[in-house]
Amino acid sequence: MTVKPQVPTAADIREAFLRFFESKGHTRVPSSSLIPANDPTLLFTNAGMNQFKDTFLGLDPRDYVRATSSQKCVRAGGKHNDLDNVGYTARHHTFFEMLGNFSFGDYFKKEAIAFAWEFLTSPNWMNIPTDRLYVTIYATDDEAFGFWQNDIGLDASRIIRIGDNKGAAYASDNFWAMGDTGPCGPCTEIFYDHGAEIAGGLPGTPEEDGDRFIEIWNCVFMQFNRQKDGTLQPLPAPSVDTGMGLERISAVMQHVHANYEIDLFQHLIQSACKIIGIEDVGQPSLRVVADHARSCSFLIADGVIPSNEGRGYVLRRIIRRAVRHGNKLGATGAFFYQMVQPLIDVMGAAYPELIARRDVIEAALRKEEEQFARTLEQGLKLLEAELPNLKGTVIDGETAFKLYDTYGFPVDLTADIARERGLTVDQEGFESAMNEQRRRAREAGKFTVDYNSFIKVDSQTRFDGYDATTGSGQIIALYKDNQPVDTLSEGDEGFIILNQTPFYAESGGQVGDTGTLTGLDGIFEVQDTKKSGNAIVHQGVVTMGRIQSNQTVEAEVKQDLRAAISRNHSATHLLHAALRQVLGEHVTQKGSLVSADLLRFDFSNDQAVTPEQIAAVERLVAEEIIGNYAVETEEMSMADAKTKGAMMLFGEKYGDEVRVLAMGNKANDQYFSVELCGGIHVDRTGDIGLLKITSEGGIAAGIRRIEAVTGLNALNFVQTGERQLSQIAGLTKTTRGQTFEKVSALADRNRDLEKQIERLNQKLANAESVELAAAARWVGDVKLLVSTLEQVDGKSLRTLLDSVKSRLPESVIVLSATDGDKVSLLASVASSHTHKIKAGEIISHLAGLLGGKGGGKPDLAQGGAPLTPEFVQVMQDLPAWIEAKLV
Repeated sequence: MTVKPQVPTAADIREAFLRFFESKGHTRVPSSSLIPANDPTLLFTNAGMNQFKDTFLGLDPRDYVRATSSQKCVRAGGKHNDLDNVGYTARHHTFFEMLGNFSFGDYFKKEAIAFAWEFLTSPNWMNIPTDRLYVTIYATDDEAFGFWQNDIGLDASRIIRIGDNKGAAYASDNFWAMGDTGPCGPCTEIFYDHGAEIAGGLPGTPEEDGDRFIEIWNCVFMQFNRQKDGTLQPLPAPSVDTGMGLERISAVMQHVHANYEIDLFQHLIQSACKIIGIEDVGQPSLRVVADHARSCSFLIADGVIPSNEGRGYVLRRIIRRAVRHGNKLGATGAFFYQMVQPLIDVMGAAYPELIARRDVIEAALRKEEEQFARTLEQGLKLLEAELPNLKGTVIDGETAFKLYDTYGFPVDLTADIARERGLTVDQEGFESAMNEQRRRAREAGKFTVDYNSFIKVDSQTRFDGYDATTGSGQIIALYKDNQPVDTLSEGDEGFIILNQTPFYAESGGQVGDTGTLTGLDGIFEVQDTKKSGNAIVHQGVVTMGRIQSNQTVEAEVKQDLRAAISRNHSATHLLHAALRQVLGEHVTQKGSLVSADLLRFDFSNDQAVTPEQIAAVERLVAEEIIGNYAVETEEMSMADAKTKGAMMLFGEKYGDEVRVLAMGNKANDQYFSVELCGGIHVDRTGDIGLLKITSEGGIAAGIRRIEAVTGLNALNFVQTGERQLSQIAGLTKTTRGQTFEKVSALADRNRDLEKQIERLNQKLANAESVELAAAARWVGDVKLLVSTLEQVDGKSLRTLLDSVKSRLPESVIVLSATDGDKVSLLASVASSHTHKIKAGEIISHLAGLLGGKGGGKPDLAQGGAPLTPEFVQVMQDLPAWIEAKLV
């Protein structure tokens, strides 16, 4: 009896890949976050090499020279955007896993090619038949050709040279570059032949876009450093960056053609069918729901919240696209959030953050689904309002795009509604607007960093400032205008790197130290301190004499500023812990700033923090400060830090050894606050003195910001409030203890007076409307009133218009009013006359002549403009302009 070979799961393949490269001396490195750490050039992590970018550049040396990883990636915004293709092709995804092996100046082409071939073809690993595999190389890379032909034994007919097929030198599918400048080099790619029954040709042929020959592995050989003038200089330490999509290799190993047919996606698609209540698993919309469940869940797990900008906006678009496709399948109510558990079933073991943040992910998805339902309702109303303004039977592309881009209103839904009314949508105009948006997104996401302008220092600086603000160090490098020099003279701005320093470099939200470096012949004022790889860079200016390379200088940090920064940094940790106690453990840091003047803390929370909650947070922090507990720091492994319950901070990069900061009361064997942090802190919590929250507000959907002060700044803030309270008590002729009741009574009295004034204005409007109505005249079969009033505000003008309309129900009314240096404009057109002239048309006409702005509906519109000398003449000419429209 023949035993059918067991088909490996995607999880099996992922683990096999990592074990294979571990057996080849590679260090297994966990996937980094989808939010790139300290990399403003990327919207999301989109390749396995992202977390090693600084390592390849020589800015972040590691204690290993070979690495392997399975990196979670998202391509759904900016330069790398596959969103619109998902669901309709066999291999496009918004989320995917990239298997990779990396060499940092260790092995190169020969070994990389041998490793890839062994893993794919060896009976001990993937055992793929060699006659199913082809490779491509860069056209002039004879070295790689030789390794494939002579070392691997691949026939020359299976080695395809790809030249510069993208319109420029070194612009090829087989030539990779980090950016317009910097590391680059040729690639070799491995393709799998899915069989003659599938349409498509070999790479480099006119039929290459078919699905028969699919790239499954790409080896990038970082061989050169491209200069601004385009020349290529050999890198001193050539490196290797490879990538293989887990989904693609899983399709190969599971003997299926499309990625969506692998075990991982089949579980998600079948789960979506059960949740929505359908049986046909072959519909493209199910692929969209399955794919988007992965990207949305992982993005939220990594801290992205749906919003109207940046990463949050992309996440919102993905969620809404999934919900829309679910609705097309017949889903009703909130359904998408129910996809989280099926995802955990197949990926939770490899990515435990899904399990840990399941409740947060589900809550965020459900809230966004419900909000999208309301958005659709609003979009329908907006579309209904736009329909009467149409010229002809076509909804223009700009309107359709505005509904889609601003309100999340799908264009196919716009087309459906238009079809019901005998209208069509200008699809060409819509696509033109979409393409323009894509162009802007590509430009915004374009990699424009000149890597050759970076200050690169091979040596490292030892930081010895945790317990000191002074020390001596030897200058190991000087820079002026980003170029190395031997001397900085008085007045020169530049950078100084020491072999050791007490200056803290900006990191983790804490600003860099300032102070002085004093040598035998000069003084350098340090205005900021930053990191470059393992070096600490002192940025500033020579204020006296000169500073020379290799000399020893005395370093002195400004102690008062350092102390203030330390108080604010330690208070930030206490604040974070207190917020999690008061608001809930869903609170996570989304950014911070720690300076000498204040601390700023951004965190996830859907609701505004109430005054009572702020008071509770301040009290919790005060209790820890009063306790005067020792602040303890300890170096340990990342695994031990997690066991200790240490929290990781947003935007930070951590190595294998981390610094754990514990502070506050220790109850039930757990400190009040335990976080990973390399920053500067107080010795005891009592050193903070006092924390006072000065503001709280929203900065994005689901993101709040707190600003606070500590020490003497906190005392100054409290004393200022006390002084203002005393001044208010004096103005209201009451005691401090009765100020609130007095001010509250005055506010009530003020509201009563405003209501009285409003009632009097209404009476005046009714009286004046009689005179205005009498001034109306007939233009054909339409009554027209154009009138200007003086010293009337916009609110009173609207009241007057309502009163006049009640007396002239089937008329065209235009009222203008001056109030100081401003003009208010109102127009009303009875619905029976909007086919002749529209209120919005009148206001747009006036605003254009007066240099103002305005608009509105066909029957009612408003605007405003500055009061200019032309105003009187424009209003005198208006009746004739309207009459021409009416007759």
